[in-house]
Amino acid sequence: MTTKTTSIIVLTLIAIALIAGLALWNQLPEQMASHWNANDQVDGTMPKFWGVWMMPLITLGMFALFLVVPNIDPLKANIAQFRETFNVFIALIAAFMLYVHALTLVWSLGYQDFKMSAAMLPFMGILFIAIGFLLRKAKRNFFIGIRTPWTLSSDTVWDKTHQLGSVLFMLSGAFAVLGGFFGGMTAFWLMFVPLIGSTIFLVIYSYVVYRQETRA
Repeated sequence: MTTKTTSIIVLTLIAIALIAGLALWNQLPEQMASHWNANDQVDGTMPKFWGVWMMPLITLGMFALFLVVPNIDPLKANIAQFRETFNVFIALIAAFMLYVHALTLVWSLGYQDFKMSAAMLPFMGILFIAIGFLLRKAKRNFFIGIRTPWTLSSDTVWDKTHQLGSVLFMLSGAFAVLGGFFGGMTAFWLMFVPLIGSTIFLVIYSYVVYRQETRA
């Protein structure tokens, strides 16, 4: 996906979110749900102003950051090698953020006969799978990927860590999708345990591969 196409998609999604906020403003409560606990119960609220505008504005800020990062990285030539894959990831991140925003609006309008975790987790699983695909394509850089002191110091360590990371994140995504069928605490454990476990393991793995390389 080209950067231009990505920009059109993301800005269109943000515009839709802003228009929806304006259209629904008078129907929304003064305090909107902002957080759900692991049992799918609302345990946080925010004023309507922030509930309507915060997520689109955060998405816009993230999008701007994603556009800037590839141009300021000292290894930007490496990012250029997987830029199209990165652009797909940007579009998916924006779509996920605004999907969560849409769920919040729907909930605040009184349509609450669904579990938030069950609605979110399949999309999160797809996002993790996309991250896994991105990791497989990523080349060494300072902003995108599994950035430890050891992956950043060696192309070999970077490549081996990201090849394994690709598999682990895709598996984590599959567990997250599975969690969407359960909701509640089961969904919570199916998402976070594989994800956190994979992250910790990859940090250790990158160090082990680095030590093996430096001893060779």
